[in-house]
Amino acid sequence: MADQLIRATAVTGGIRAVGVITTATSREAAHRHQMSPIAAITLGRAMAASLLLASNMKQRQARVNLRFAGNGPIGTVFADAGQDGTVRGYVTHPGLAYVGEGGTSQAVAAVVGKNGFLDVMKDVGYDTPYTSTVELVSGDISDDVAHFLFSSEQTPSALLLGESYDQTGVVVSGGLLLQILPKAARDESLLALLESRVASLQALPELLAGGKTLEQIMESLLGDLGLIIMPVERQVKFECRCSRQRMLGAIKILGEAEIEDMIATDHGAEATCHFCSAVYRATEADLHQLLAEMRQEAVA
Repeated sequence: MADQLIRATAVTGGIRAVGVITTATSREAAHRHQMSPIAAITLGRAMAASLLLASNMKQRQARVNLRFAGNGPIGTVFADAGQDGTVRGYVTHPGLAYVGEGGTSQAVAAVVGKNGFLDVMKDVGYDTPYTSTVELVSGDISDDVAHFLFSSEQTPSALLLGESYDQTGVVVSGGLLLQILPKAARDESLLALLESRVASLQALPELLAGGKTLEQIMESLLGDLGLIIMPVERQVKFECRCSRQRMLGAIKILGEAEIEDMIATDHGAEATCHFCSAVYRATEADLHQLLAEMRQEAVA
């Protein structure tokens, strides 16, 4: 099944549902960053969550950043997703080994840490990006993003994230976000019904690995509640916005003295992108060209 994102509504627009498959995307991130299983699982969940949040933004260029800064050994977990279905991310310690008891969610919570903060930045594509910070409640990506949605946006939400993993890497991964919108949130019976159905739902990765589609999973949850699945699905992929030209632009910001030192000491420069681990190199000739451009711009 190709990585994709679908959206739906139920109860005449009172419930919003978004589902995402991120199997190939998680595999690509794990490969690029040479990640351990627990690091790949943690980043995969953060990327899926950021895609689900970004899907409800209006502008094609809009983006959502999630930054989990807990006291666990994995360090910072950062995911950046666009409304267009692109996503990227990293963790501070991609090679982290984890040995512990409990299931995958408990492992994620242990490596992220429950003491810390979740920073959410929403860039709608114009004006100043919106930023919000909440305390972590457990270190588990699902719990903490759902807590953010309720505390910062007053939207009761159920967020299901999961994956299956074997010795070859990620087998399947994805997520499902269900939100009760304000016009339906006052219906306590609806809240109770949705909670019971989510609680009784088989684990998401088991459903996906068993061949269930996102549409079928939504149908089992909301099929009798006026479910309407949007006809346009969105393709999802790991994609970084870095480039060699951006790397050269960043070097220019360092100033002439620093560039001259690079030429004299290293005879060039090298930079690695945090988000995708791409390596960019600038030769001594490239740096001389940058200096010439900077001096020409200063005179103009």
